[in-house]
Amino acid sequence: MDKDALHPELKFQSLTADNWNQFEELMGERGGCGGCWCMSPRLSSKEFSENKYSGNKKLMQDLVNANSPTGLIATYKNEPVGWIALAPREDYSRIERSRALKRIDGKPVWSITCFFVKKEFRKMGLSQLLIKGAIDYAKKNRIKTLEAYPTIPYSDKVPAAFLWFGVLSAFTNNGFKVVQQNSKSRAMVRLDVQPLP
Repeated sequence: MDKDALHPELKFQSLTADNWNQFEELMGERGGCGGCWCMSPRLSSKEFSENKYSGNKKLMQDLVNANSPTGLIATYKNEPVGWIALAPREDYSRIERSRALKRIDGKPVWSITCFFVKKEFRKMGLSQLLIKGAIDYAKKNRIKTLEAYPTIPYSDKVPAAFLWFGVLSAFTNNGFKVVQQNSKSRAMVRLDVQPLP
């Protein structure tokens, strides 16, 4: 199956208490990648290690139950197939403290920090569709600027675990522009979103 076949059936929903079970199903027993449950950008290294697996799951569920923005789930024929983390930048304490990813201005931005795609749906262009879903969400919710920190792959065979920030081309293909690049392998990109009329 390719992206064009996948796209018409794909639906995007904010993660809420009502669809938490789909998030659990998608992330599986390991919580996505190594017990993360998408909490890594929100915690210090120490906090993350102390909460790995069940602790991180509880922290994410607490955020969801408090109606805090966490991200979008993609479903294909009601099956959860992908995830994109999306929230105000200040919610991601590790990014806020990062020297490499420090703020370039005082503009309020929402950050895209993570992707997770079900194994059977990888290499189909789903990351680009998840970004498009995030852009549509931003338009509907009057979010003015999206920011992300994608990887610039060093080869065609970069392990999936290194690509959880997404790859640069998936963002530039959706109109994002590089605003800062501190290393050969990581860029900061932004998109100024035009709200729906």
